[in-house]
Amino acid sequence: MHAIEKIMAHHAGLETVKSGQIVTAKVDFAEINDLYLQTIYSFKEMGGTRVWDNTKCAFVFDHFAPTPDVQSAQNHKEMRAFAKANHFKHHFDVDSGVCHQVMPEAGLVYPGMLLIATDSHTTTHGAFGAMGTGVGATDMATILLTGELWLRVPEVIAVRLNGTAPLGVAPKDVILTVLGTLHADGAVYQAIDFIGDYVDHLGVAGRMTICNMAVEAGAKTAYMQPNQAVLDYVAAHGVVDYHVETTDPDFQYAQTLTFDVSQMQPVIAFPGHVDDVRPVAAGTGVKVDQGYIGSCTGGRLADLEIAAKIVAGRHIPEYKRLLVVPASQAVLQAGIQAGYIQTLMAAGATVTAPGCGACLGVHQGILASGETCISSTNRNFPGRMGAVDADIYLASPATVAASIIAGQIMDPRAAILEAIK
Repeated sequence: MHAIEKIMAHHAGLETVKSGQIVTAKVDFAEINDLYLQTIYSFKEMGGTRVWDNTKCAFVFDHFAPTPDVQSAQNHKEMRAFAKANHFKHHFDVDSGVCHQVMPEAGLVYPGMLLIATDSHTTTHGAFGAMGTGVGATDMATILLTGELWLRVPEVIAVRLNGTAPLGVAPKDVILTVLGTLHADGAVYQAIDFIGDYVDHLGVAGRMTICNMAVEAGAKTAYMQPNQAVLDYVAAHGVVDYHVETTDPDFQYAQTLTFDVSQMQPVIAFPGHVDDVRPVAAGTGVKVDQGYIGSCTGGRLADLEIAAKIVAGRHIPEYKRLLVVPASQAVLQAGIQAGYIQTLMAAGATVTAPGCGACLGVHQGILASGETCISSTNRNFPGRMGAVDADIYLASPATVAASIIAGQIMDPRAAILEAIK
């Protein structure tokens, strides 16, 4: 079996499972973000009065943090009341950050677990050797009632990443390159296992970026075999009880795609399609109104670091803007301690509260009609960050920083070389 199949079998109380099989699995942790007040309503409609285990579920207020309108404020009020009534052990309010970042920081994500959340980018947690997947309000209400959920065992495809990344090629460039080949429907209801020596040596932040965007190919979940960086991370965050699953050597993948990372270059996804991926050179010279560094894909400390190094001693052009949204309060604090936040602000960046921000087009930097944004986020659909006719280019934080300083899309390699002199 594959490691993901072993995780599912263990949580379903079975010796073995196979792709296509329907299983009822016990959930280790359930996370509900603030888009899903309906979960509470569905829970009560099903006759629920108390959640199955108040130590294994949490609300995370990240999409509307802080609340931009009366309705979202009301949503938060009702969710707080529910959390209080059920004596939740874990609750992440507007001071916390993006769910996919704050959960690992709180020591709630670990190898071998089954984590279900009301967010499609829960695939992020495959970075830790966990099985994470997203569901809607009704399925989540079922979990809150019973602690269980039915799942279909997915086929597993392998994405082999070998080689050492050259200068300027970040994990965001790697996953965008993969998506350009796999396409937006290339892994629908399948699991993607990222393997290869590039993955073996990749740090936690880079692993999270790559697994996060597996869902952009339609994947139900993502997986990476935990390396020492992961084991050190979970230990540092208080996790001591977990089991690392491994894939049997004779397991047959449904498909294998192989990439030589050493031959990759900085890339961008053109507006409207996450899988319309081209070399940065294809967009060079496109004028940008806004740069955006943040979200569960591009708002971690390493992202702030490279952006700060590139903009140091420079200033964004007049009538341009750079928004920086740290993925969590911990990232913000670490960024301040390291001086990255101060450097970014000195260059003219606007730093906002940790959370999802403008990534979902609700507040903190949405786009006007006809504007162009280069962003380190994970989606560029029409209307994703504001006006339907605004253009969103997806890129690494380094490319975003280099581009907003230039006022136009720019290959980041020269800026990186200058920054590391």
